[in-house]
Amino acid sequence: MHDHYRMFCAYNGWANARLYDAVAKLDDADFRRDLGAFFRSLHGTLNHLLAADRIWLKRFTGEGDAPTSLAAILYEDFEGLHAARRKEDERLSAFIDSLSEAQIAADVTYSPLSNPGEITHPLGLALTHVFNHQTHHRGQCHAMLTALGGPSVPLDLTYFVRSEGKAFLHI
Repeated sequence: MHDHYRMFCAYNGWANARLYDAVAKLDDADFRRDLGAFFRSLHGTLNHLLAADRIWLKRFTGEGDAPTSLAAILYEDFEGLHAARRKEDERLSAFIDSLSEAQIAADVTYSPLSNPGEITHPLGLALTHVFNHQTHHRGQCHAMLTALGGPSVPLDLTYFVRSEGKAFLHI
């Protein structure tokens, strides 16, 4: 399973980099335009993804800053948000690399922001959620880019594996 999560982590960083490269081509007004997504805009959605990752990594490691709202705007400017995304992807990668199979199978306990109360389940399930959550909201970002007439950017896992992720073909 560890290789599985390493692949998802590498894919996650690759997809985030491609998405941010596409969003960088927009002007600030389009970056902030309310397009009716759950977090309204690319600005809101990308901030949400960073906030959620910080919350999860704080739960997993006990380290780092974690916002108290899933809708937190951590960075008003695109450049600051982009730099923070890269750092968070590196932090997530270091965490995944540090894990053993036993740690992935072990339980993690936390309290959700949206529904406080103790939740316990295997760390692997939480990791799967983290990567699935990223994919879900990147899809929303892709739709917003399309609505804005922005560049189309293939984000499929198979594109990653065929290009930069060939080392994961054996999984």
